[in-house]
Amino acid sequence: MAYPDLRAFLADLDRHGLLKRVTAEVDRDLEISAIADRVSKQRGPALLFEMVRGLRPPVAINCFGSADRMALALGVGRLDDLGRKVQDVLDLALKPPTGMLDKMRAVPRLLELAGLSPKEVSDGPCKEVVETRNPSLDPFPVLKCWPGDGGRFITFPCVFTHDPETGRRNCGIYRMQVYDAKTTGMHWHFQKDAQRHWRKARKAGRRLEAAVALGPDPAVAFSAACPLPPDADEMLLAGFLRGEGVPMVKAETVDVRVPASSEIVLEGYLDPDETRLEGPFGDHTGYYSAPMEFPVFHLTAVTHRKNPIYHAIVVGRPPMEDCWMGLAIERLFAPFLKLALPEIVDYHMPFEGVFHNLLVVSIRKQFPGHARKVMHALWGLGQAMVEKAIVVVDENVNVHDPSEVAWKALNHIDPERDIEFSLGPIDLLDHASRLVGYGSRMGIDATRKWPEEGFARGWPEEQIMTPEIQALVERRWKEYGL
Repeated sequence: MAYPDLRAFLADLDRHGLLKRVTAEVDRDLEISAIADRVSKQRGPALLFEMVRGLRPPVAINCFGSADRMALALGVGRLDDLGRKVQDVLDLALKPPTGMLDKMRAVPRLLELAGLSPKEVSDGPCKEVVETRNPSLDPFPVLKCWPGDGGRFITFPCVFTHDPETGRRNCGIYRMQVYDAKTTGMHWHFQKDAQRHWRKARKAGRRLEAAVALGPDPAVAFSAACPLPPDADEMLLAGFLRGEGVPMVKAETVDVRVPASSEIVLEGYLDPDETRLEGPFGDHTGYYSAPMEFPVFHLTAVTHRKNPIYHAIVVGRPPMEDCWMGLAIERLFAPFLKLALPEIVDYHMPFEGVFHNLLVVSIRKQFPGHARKVMHALWGLGQAMVEKAIVVVDENVNVHDPSEVAWKALNHIDPERDIEFSLGPIDLLDHASRLVGYGSRMGIDATRKWPEEGFARGWPEEQIMTPEIQALVERRWKEYGL
C-alpha cells in the first residue's frame, strides 16, 4: 500500500504496535537523541515525542529503524521484495514480450508504470499555514543530537534544487545546521548533485533556489536518500515505490515543486559565493565530522500543516535508524548492480562498515583475476567509488553472514598475493584518509585460487558430512533429545 503522508504511516505503525508515544516532557537538546539512540541500539520501536519542552510540534524519530518498519514504509512484505520489483521492470525493459499472450500479460504492468511520474497539483496540506512575511525556524523542535555538535541540526531534510542549465530536479538528504531563525548551513559534498547545481549557479553569478520538505511520505523520504545517477529524478523512484505519482505543489517564493503532503516546507536560496563554517556533527560513522565551509541557506518562507509533525533522525555508532535505510537501498539496487556486472551473485554492506568502509560481494568466478576485475569495476560505479574495502568471495558464500565471510576470507587469502591497494576518491566523512576526500582503497580477493592464478598446491576440501548421515540425523533429531 502507498502511504499518502507521514501521519498515515505513523498511524499504521501504531496499529501494528510498532510505535511508542512518549507523553513525558522532553528536551530537544540531547535528551530526545539520547533516548532514540538507546532505543535504536535495542532494536526498539518508532518514537513519537508528543511533549517537547517549550515547543508545540511533536517529534517523530526512528520511524525506519527496523527491517520490518522499512518494508512497511515501502509497501513490501520483505526488503528483498524491493529487488524483485525492480527486476520485474528490468525484465520488461530488457526482454520485451513477444507472443500475444505475453503482451496481454504485460499490459497491466505497462499501464501501472505509465502513471508513476510526479503530478503537479494546485494546493496541498503543506500549505494549510503559509508564512512569507516573517518566516522563522524558531517554532520547530530542531534537535541538538550529540554533546560536541556545533549547534542544532535539521537531520532529515529532503532538499529540492534544479540544475540551473537543464532545469532537472534533484532531491537529497543534506543536513542543515541552524545558525539563527533565518539561516542554516547546507551540507553538500562535492560529488553530490545539489553541490553541482550550486557550482553552476556560482559560475553564472546567480542565486540557487531551494525548497526543503520535512516529513513527506515515507517513499519520498527514502527516495531522497537513494544514490541515483546524476539527473535521475528521485520523485520518479518515489512514484515507483508508492505505486502512484507523487503530488507536487509549487512553493510560494521560489520556483521549486515540493511534495504536497509534506508536514513542513522551508523555502529559500543560496548565494553563489557565500559559505560558512558548518559542524562539528556527530555523524553516522560514530565519530564527529570536522567543521568545514559549506553554502548557506537563507529562509524566505515557511509553509506547514496546521498541526505539523517534525520528522527527525539521529545517527551515530551502528546500529541506528539509517542502517535499515541503507539495507533497503542495498536490496533495491541489487538488480542494477547485477545488470552492470552479471557475474555478481549478491552483495552486502555490513552496518559496521557505515556504508562506505566495507562491501562484501560474491561472484561466479569464470577466469583468473576475475575478483580483481569486479573490485575495480565497483570502484568505477557511482557511490561505490568511495568504498574503502571490497572483499570478493565465491558464489557459495553467504555475504550476509559475517561469521561465514570471515571464515572463508581468512582461510582463502595469502595477504601479499591477494590484497591490493588503489588510490582514489574517499568519502568526505572518512577521518582516517590522508586527505579530505582522497585516499587509498583496499581490494581483497577471497575467492578460491586457481592453478592459473599461480596456486599450484591444490585446494583442500571442506569438511562436509555425507548427505545420508545428514538426512538420518534430521529424521531422528528428536530421538536424540536435542
